[in-house]
Amino acid sequence: MVDAEKIVAGLGGAENIVEIEPCATRLRTEVRDASKVDDAALKAAGAIAVMRSGSAVQVIVGTEADTIASDIEELLE
Repeated sequence: MVDAEKIVAGLGGAENIVEIEPCATRLRTEVRDASKVDDAALKAAGAIAVMRSGSAVQVIVGTEADTIASDIEELLE
């Protein structure tokens, strides 16, 4: 099971997340500082894989992406 709080921490904390949205099996995110993203922490939180391109980070989490994104959005409020 993927832990939303640990995903936020792995993305560098709430203040580092600009945007997050679910897409099928992944969380598409934009971060302020990509150097703060910890791939190992994201995988330890339940991510299957992490893909990066500049400030865009995709966290592959499986079919529960919508639920996880909702949980993360609640944490960011």
